[in-house]
Amino acid sequence: MRRRWFVKIGGMMLSAFIFNKKLFAMPPVKPLQYLFEDDGSIPNSKYPLLVYQHAFSTKGSEGAIWLKEKFASNHWTNSWRWGIYPFHHYHSNTHEVLGVCQGNALLHMGGEQGQKINVEVGDILVIPAGVGHKCLKHSNDFTVVGAYPNGLSPDMNKCETGERPKADTNIAAVALPETDPLLGKNGGLRNYWL
Repeated sequence: MRRRWFVKIGGMMLSAFIFNKKLFAMPPVKPLQYLFEDDGSIPNSKYPLLVYQHAFSTKGSEGAIWLKEKFASNHWTNSWRWGIYPFHHYHSNTHEVLGVCQGNALLHMGGEQGQKINVEVGDILVIPAGVGHKCLKHSNDFTVVGAYPNGLSPDMNKCETGERPKADTNIAAVALPETDPLLGKNGGLRNYWL
């Protein structure tokens, strides 16, 4: 009887400590997938945008550190911490991951013909090369951590005349990442981008 009570109380204390510190990733759920067509201005991708909702629970600066370390452990580096530009843009030479460590926002993904998506702290977006993204509105504290597979440096395309067909050629040459920025080699984009 005492042993069962000790195990139960010990488990509750450990759970309280973990939840209080918020030092762990939530069990990953199947990501939402969004596939966008080329709209003539933004090429988008044959791969879907992946959105992991409530993928982690650590917030603020601790959340930013956790994201940077988690992404780096899966070879997504060259990280930064900031917001998302308020204009349509895309990267033609690399994929991108964005982890929301603070606040919330309404994003417009895939260009004018794309989809508006609400994101909040704990969400992670894996954006294929060529997929347009823009921040429409956000909370004052909205912050994301971004990173790129193998530390690539992204180019910046703003849907201007003359960007294509070079951007299309670049996108076609971007390699499939060896790992998902959240799940590593055990799932994520390795399941959905093949």
